[in-house]
Amino acid sequence: MKKILFWFLAVVITLGSAYYQRTTGPTYPVSGSVEVDGAEIRYRLPRSAETVADAEVAIPAAPQAIEGYLAYKRFKTADAWTQVLLTREGERLVGKLPKQPAAGKLEYQVVLVSRQKETPLTPDPIVIRFKDPVPIFFLIPHILIMFLGMLFSTRAGLAALDKQASPRKFVLWAFWLQLIGGFLLGPIIQKYAFGVLWSGFPFGIDLTDNKTLIAMLFWVAALIAGRKGRPARGWVLAAAVVNLAIYLVPHSVLGSELDYSKLPAVR
Repeated sequence: MKKILFWFLAVVITLGSAYYQRTTGPTYPVSGSVEVDGAEIRYRLPRSAETVADAEVAIPAAPQAIEGYLAYKRFKTADAWTQVLLTREGERLVGKLPKQPAAGKLEYQVVLVSRQKETPLTPDPIVIRFKDPVPIFFLIPHILIMFLGMLFSTRAGLAALDKQASPRKFVLWAFWLQLIGGFLLGPIIQKYAFGVLWSGFPFGIDLTDNKTLIAMLFWVAALIAGRKGRPARGWVLAAAVVNLAIYLVPHSVLGSELDYSKLPAVR
């Protein structure tokens, strides 16, 4: 019964942390609603797009009387803002953001217009980052393996709290899963998406890479401390707690970012 309870807790904690990380990251769409002429307009604005096509920004269920425009500029540049009118496609107002090179970013704002009154959807501009396509046969295994790594990490921490259980086998699973997911598949995906294998320490400040490195160092320490059958409960628990804390840091924070000053000044 205790084992079933621990596995249940591990699954709940893993699902909760994965959901939190996913929905709080800087590439997760911005959702909300505004009221224009008594009509509630709901929106979901993208913050991630692929380099293969212009990024579509669509406002659904907009009444015919409402128009609008899209204002954008390249992120962290002195570019002037460009405005493009939203076009109507049935019940949607649609605008396009020009595709950028991998790791390129645009900041943009959607403004609805009715009876000459302008209503911005968000108080501040939104930043969208572009990435090259990643083959699904790398992406799906990466996601699954990292998820399983978090699951076994949590299970190892719970086993460390149980003096009648040995956390060693869970430590081994957590170590190998995170090694494969974070240090083999992770760099491959980043190479496809942004053209670099590793942008964390000592080459950069990519938080995803750096937190992967920190987690792995703790699991290596737990693995070494648990040699010759020692439970090393303190080290295992520390590694599990650090791993959980790292997962609570939103994904893609301080991620790859194109320096436009190194490119010709073109849109």
